[in-house]
Amino acid sequence: MKLNPIDIAIIAAYLLSTIFIGLWYRKKARENKESYMLGGKSLPWYKLGLSDASDMFDISGTMWMVSLCFVYGMKSIWIPWLWPVFNQVFLMMYLSRWLRRSNAATGAEWLTSRFGKTGPGVTASQIVVIAFALLSCLAFMAYGFIGLGKFIEIFVPWDMIKGYIPFNVAPQYVPHVYGIIFTLFAMFYSILGGMHSIVVGDMVKYGVMTVACVWIGFIAAGQLSSHPLNVPNGWFSPFFGSHLGLNWSGIITEVNAKIKSDGYSLFGLFFMMMTFKGFFAAVAGPAPNYDMQKILSTRSPEEASKMSGFVNIILLPIRYTLIISLTILGLIFYHQMNLNDGAGKIDFERILPAVINNFLPVGLVGLLLAGLLGAFMSTFSGTMNAAQAYIVNDIYLKYVRPDASPKKIITMNYIVGVIVVAVGVMLGFFVKDINSMLQWIVSALYGGYIASNVLKWHWWRFNASGFFWGMLTGIAAAMVSSIVIPDGELLYWFPVLFALSLAGSIIGAYATPPTDMAVLKSFYSNVRPWGFWEPVKQAVLADDPTFKANKNFKVNMFNVVIGTMAQCCLTILPMYLVLGQHMPLLVTIGILAVIILILKKTWWNRLGEY
Repeated sequence: MKLNPIDIAIIAAYLLSTIFIGLWYRKKARENKESYMLGGKSLPWYKLGLSDASDMFDISGTMWMVSLCFVYGMKSIWIPWLWPVFNQVFLMMYLSRWLRRSNAATGAEWLTSRFGKTGPGVTASQIVVIAFALLSCLAFMAYGFIGLGKFIEIFVPWDMIKGYIPFNVAPQYVPHVYGIIFTLFAMFYSILGGMHSIVVGDMVKYGVMTVACVWIGFIAAGQLSSHPLNVPNGWFSPFFGSHLGLNWSGIITEVNAKIKSDGYSLFGLFFMMMTFKGFFAAVAGPAPNYDMQKILSTRSPEEASKMSGFVNIILLPIRYTLIISLTILGLIFYHQMNLNDGAGKIDFERILPAVINNFLPVGLVGLLLAGLLGAFMSTFSGTMNAAQAYIVNDIYLKYVRPDASPKKIITMNYIVGVIVVAVGVMLGFFVKDINSMLQWIVSALYGGYIASNVLKWHWWRFNASGFFWGMLTGIAAAMVSSIVIPDGELLYWFPVLFALSLAGSIIGAYATPPTDMAVLKSFYSNVRPWGFWEPVKQAVLADDPTFKANKNFKVNMFNVVIGTMAQCCLTILPMYLVLGQHMPLLVTIGILAVIILILKKTWWNRLGEY
């Protein structure tokens, strides 16, 4: 255990600040339902963007990304397209505006604006999206929970504290005990203060992480000047062919086994499948989690777009400074680290905590630990807030107590928060490791979500029944596939999952009458999507000849392409900077500058148009 009293004091001060924030915003959060769930829709876009970025700066994902960067080098920037990370670009360019125009509080409430309050499949469609939202929220909580436990176990070995614990804990469940302890802090401030305390807590955490990441960047660059990296040919290049082409034999031979188990050797095929899935996942819009809640919390559709764009700027440079710095230190000091897990196998996800625990100075260790604990807490609390919103807003207020007073609503939020945390923690006990949970979320669960949510934006004939059957088919197929298909192969089965869900969506839609034309006209004239909306467009024009349809498809797609290029530049820029790769760094800065100038004209200046 390498925690100096100064480090412990920094961590304690951070944890106490979260309690203070929860207590401070308790009264404001109790004003009404909207204040608790959405911050009263009064928070500015840059605060919400910073908070959303902080939620994405999670501890489990960062441990995973450091292990990827260690193994795959600069090519690791592509692997997070599994989420896909470029969905933020689609949101920034047009989808956040479309979503915010609904003025809804949750994704299930949004469905009312698209399919109406009554009709075939309306109730079923809302139930299935609530079920999906809760399932994905609980999966994310379990994913964060197991990452936190693995992280803390390295800094506080169980042997040092087990004498003070009045019960016995099996070695494989030690991370879960640590996870429960820090989950309680996250639960406290987010349940008491709602969205207000979550956003302020995220801002504090981001400030801590920025200082820590810049500090560790200088340390890594300093070490690199006297310790050149011993890595295989191709490690420093982000470009690739049909095969990965990285051979660690004679350097760190164990890494070859990691590459084989990940299933990324045929990198060209992997990239094509990832991009194919990622495009449709991004066009589907945000999943019903903390990201959607932040978009719905903005003050206007234009601010929703600005918030989504700000997430990329605020998240990527700082996060990848940390990732490349920890990777450099991990490579330099690899033979001095113990990466074995409880079963004696090498676990590359332990690089991040091992480097922090062994090779960083006093003060920086405390800052990084406080920031990474905050990363877990912000992700956990944002996800919990989304789950609370769905249960209270879409179940309790709709089916149990529609006339509940604000006091009863807040009390129910407290109760639901505790229950959601308890279930998320219990699920965490069944998670093998971070990567397996991640693969299930992005390849299986989200694979079943995509088809219905692409069609709801872009096809007028799609109705609530089609949405229900598409979601149900997709989720059921995802559940079965996650059991019978190995984790590393789930991505390659995405076209089958997508086809099944698409078939369920189309058959379900044509099996029942179209959505009421009055509902469709209201949705189309308010949201103004592009796509296959011609009959509705003609009906709206008959009522209002001055109505102007959205003709921005081409410019939106152009902005998405160059926006994704800019996102890649923001990702790789800090990596080149810390590695001292001066020429690639200058080229990256030049490309980014040109893209910013173009987007100023094609996106920023046109935010109010459609």
